[in-house]
Amino acid sequence: MTPTLFGRWQSRFFLLGTVGSLTTLLFAVLFRSLIPFILLAVVLLLGLGWDVVYDRLQKRRWDRDWPPTLQLAAGVAEGVLLAGLLYGARLLPPPTPTQFVLHYTAVWLTTFLASQSLMRLIFPRWRYHGGQWI
Repeated sequence: MTPTLFGRWQSRFFLLGTVGSLTTLLFAVLFRSLIPFILLAVVLLLGLGWDVVYDRLQKRRWDRDWPPTLQLAAGVAEGVLLAGLLYGARLLPPPTPTQFVLHYTAVWLTTFLASQSLMRLIFPRWRYHGGQWI
């Protein structure tokens, strides 16, 4: 599947709103803080901008595909940017670096695995319509 920009946005909202929220709930209880939910919201908002960049880059590739290795690199880049904003701007009390890495990695992995497996099996229309629900 080659997602469209609108499909990327819809998938990001759906996956972070379901799988990402459930994963974040576990970390919020574990850390006894609502900061993981704030981080999830920031990931969602930053991701909307990143998706524009990803869409442009994907259109430059000869096969118009975005393989999983590039998705992994994009996830690392998002995490580094988020950490830089979180620890550099000091807009909210940051979690420890270990907590941040564990939470971000868990959310990223669960949403990535859900998009590569469950979404394709349960929602075939999503798969064949560029990630769009509507």
